[in-house]
Amino acid sequence: MTITQPDLSVFETLESEVRSYCRGWPVVFDRAQGSRMYDEDGHAYLDFFAGAGSLNYGHNNPVLKRALLDYLERDGVTHGLDMSTTAKRSFLRAFQELVLRPRDLPYKVMFPGPTGTNAVESALKLARKVKGREAIVSFTNAFHGMSLGSLAVTGNAFKRAGAGVPLVHGTPMPFDNYFDGTVPDFLWFERLLEDQGSGLNRPAAVIVETVQGEGGINVARPEWLRALKALCERQDMLLIVDDIQMGCGRTGAFFSFEEAGITPDIVTVSKSISGYGLPMSLCLFRPELDIWEPGEHNGTFRGNNPAFVTATAALETYWTDGPAMEKQTRARGEQIEQALISITEENLADVKEYRGRGLVWGLEFHAKDRAARVARRAFELGLLIETSGPEGEVVKLLPALTVTPDELDEGLSVLARAVRETA
Repeated sequence: MTITQPDLSVFETLESEVRSYCRGWPVVFDRAQGSRMYDEDGHAYLDFFAGAGSLNYGHNNPVLKRALLDYLERDGVTHGLDMSTTAKRSFLRAFQELVLRPRDLPYKVMFPGPTGTNAVESALKLARKVKGREAIVSFTNAFHGMSLGSLAVTGNAFKRAGAGVPLVHGTPMPFDNYFDGTVPDFLWFERLLEDQGSGLNRPAAVIVETVQGEGGINVARPEWLRALKALCERQDMLLIVDDIQMGCGRTGAFFSFEEAGITPDIVTVSKSISGYGLPMSLCLFRPELDIWEPGEHNGTFRGNNPAFVTATAALETYWTDGPAMEKQTRARGEQIEQALISITEENLADVKEYRGRGLVWGLEFHAKDRAARVARRAFELGLLIETSGPEGEVVKLLPALTVTPDELDEGLSVLARAVRETA
């Protein structure tokens, strides 16, 4: 692909140096549909990034777009704070009927604000309010958001340093397989909890991702998650599952914790809950935990009604027959896994490991800078992929759930070529 030098001057002179993704993809994108994005010169890029997991149903999904346009054309409410609206009612009913009730989940639904970190902040506040304790336990290589409370339970040193103040009341524990199987699960954690001299304040809650996306596609085993839930129950701690990136069908089932057969006390959801890339998040919790006072946690943009509209359309389109979507995602995941096996066998000396679930996969290299070089070459060949892990050592694959088998084959072939050409 020949890419002409785009005019980036206004971005480089006016926009903050904090921008990041645009540095790896130095073109000006103009439109997008399905699993493809197009720059202003008409070049097509196959998207295995999906808005960092916010576009599980692809760009400008036609069913969701039609629902949104119809709503806007009839002057439907766009901004509603936490007022009752027809759009919110439709979403709540669809969420109850298509997601909560079939899974026998008893959750109340809170709209804490438009982003994932808003949901995490509300979950942490609620856990502390319920238990009357301040400490929260998180895990190595976790990522939960960029606001101060969320950063306090995030592992990445670079992101934590951006806070500029001490990040307190959070204690990290080893994630699944952190010690490569040499230490029994939760040995250190439970020893600290039971030792009156450990210095660990009794935690209000534990927050965990079932698959650590930003942390390097680290997949927790179902038995590890079940053991964590049992530990929380024994030690009077709430279990918070952060399903912001791995929920909404990313791992197969609607919630990523379903495979483990657990019911968390609190669940955070965002990214693809709106289905269209519109900002929206949820904090779900057991009814007995709902001790909020009216207005105790609020936000101007927690009532994003256009997002309610597209979220309802997404649920009614893709989750009315839940097993069908889950089966398709698992099949697409097996297709990716087979390709990663082939890439690994072809590059045995270079690839350290591949891992994933559903439609989230990672390819880790021994050389820490290799993933970035692979992603850069993939972009030159027309494929959008990002890196993850504490040192950016993992190539991260996050295609839309609606990606076709042919599109997957195309992108995986480009990935294999990029790996080959960066050896």
